[in-house]
Amino acid sequence: MSALDKAKNKAQELVGQAREKAGQVTGNEDLEAEGRADQAEAGLKGAGEKAKDALGDVKDALTD
Repeated sequence: MSALDKAKNKAQELVGQAREKAGQVTGNEDLEAEGRADQAEAGLKGAGEKAKDALGDVKDALTD
């Protein structure tokens, strides 16, 4: 996972947390749900990048 991808995922997670909190404070359930969705999406992207990195490590180990 590149540092840029990690930064983008973290930024999306933080935006999601902010949206969720804003929704809670204002009583806006839609905004709260959007925040949770942003956080979930960032988590899935991060998991996908980690899996891709792990497969690359396995490939490298097999070819060495």
